[in-house]
Amino acid sequence: MSRILVTGSAGHLGEALVRTLRHRGDDVVGLDVLPSPFTDVVASVTDRAAVRAAIAGADAVVHTATLHKPHVGSHSRQEFVDTNVTGTLVLLEEAAEAGVGAFVQTSTTSAFGRALTPGDGEPAAWITEDVVPRPRNIYGATKVAAEDLCELVAGDSGLPCVVLRTARFFPEADDREDVRTGYPDENAKVNELLYRRIDLEDVVGAHLAALDRAADIGFGRYVVSATTPFGPEDLEELHRDAPAVVGRLFPGYGEIYAGLGWRMFPRIDRVYVNARARTELGWTPRYDFRHALELLRAGAPTRSTLATSIGAKGYHPVTTGHYTTR
Repeated sequence: MSRILVTGSAGHLGEALVRTLRHRGDDVVGLDVLPSPFTDVVASVTDRAAVRAAIAGADAVVHTATLHKPHVGSHSRQEFVDTNVTGTLVLLEEAAEAGVGAFVQTSTTSAFGRALTPGDGEPAAWITEDVVPRPRNIYGATKVAAEDLCELVAGDSGLPCVVLRTARFFPEADDREDVRTGYPDENAKVNELLYRRIDLEDVVGAHLAALDRAADIGFGRYVVSATTPFGPEDLEELHRDAPAVVGRLFPGYGEIYAGLGWRMFPRIDRVYVNARARTELGWTPRYDFRHALELLRAGAPTRSTLATSIGAKGYHPVTTGHYTTR
């Protein structure tokens, strides 16, 4: 049994991790600014004394606490720096001082920013760990800074640290109006499994794999998304005619979609590639587009039981645009 500190324990991923780790028998301490059934310490990650007390005796830290993209319109840049950068530094320093054996940092594919958007006539972007981030907002900028702090502290102190750039797994409606109004919600989310989405259960699995492999890796960054069926040879056509590519790879998908009144996106602009995470972490994600089609044929939900049971969390105390409330 390990003792593990999970920050952001009241959030989607934090709760999922606390539930899963406790179910397998680990001693878990949940820390969050919000009280919840999965939060043991109500405090900010910027509160060094609270972090030091919570981390005492811990074998590992999983840091999911963050201000997210939906907070860009409601929180200042300074607040993003305080939570996402300073809070991460506090955790890293205290983890190193305590001799913690593994630190897993939850980052985001949003860190790639403007590198995700090819120009007209260009092929879709092939997104691996080798792509240089070009943040488009304070969220992306602070997540990249937090990643760099992980690498710095890992190098200086020997703290084993794994950064996971996770694709979108939020259950809320899409943040783009044309998608929200043009596609049924499940339709859009299943489409995204082809290139930019991941199920919550698979995100948890990646974090568990990172915990297991951190000591051997030392420091590493990984893209964590559903396994794409596409290859580099598909990129030009994907950005021009995505349904044609999907139809070749999955000849039966059109019939399933037609029966549901669903549509494929006309164009796909980027493809997240999880090959390095699967190889180096020994991680085997389950919920990809092929599996979703199998579930649709069987009339079953396309999301995992874990994702469904946790549901939507929200990001604000009052409704803000299309984002849900807490």
